[in-house]
Amino acid sequence: MRIGYIKYFAFLVVLIAACSCNRNSSKTKESTVYKGLYSFGPEIKSFKDCDSGREFWVADSSAQLELQYSQLNFEKPYEPVYVEVEGIKSKSGKEGMGSEYDSTLVVKKVIKITKEIPQDICN
Repeated sequence: MRIGYIKYFAFLVVLIAACSCNRNSSKTKESTVYKGLYSFGPEIKSFKDCDSGREFWVADSSAQLELQYSQLNFEKPYEPVYVEVEGIKSKSGKEGMGSEYDSTLVVKKVIKITKEIPQDICN
């Protein structure tokens, strides 16, 4: 009977330790809404933030931004559109197509996409 309690206690200690480690190591960033200009083409996936004027490489984890952009039926690539997206900014990698940008905007959700660029929000 005593061995059963020891095993149960050991199991609880391991479980608590595992949960504590997981909680401390998973510092997840919260998504933020970004408003700006998005351009897409064979070699460019960029976002220019209307508030700061900074440009970011775009990683579309939503799988909706590129799709909705292509559905706007532009004759030429790289035409900017106004977007409002929910996402997370992260440091860009040192290699790959986005390496020339300091940061990458990882898009989680598309809120709005339009060809009409509002002058009062994004000059």
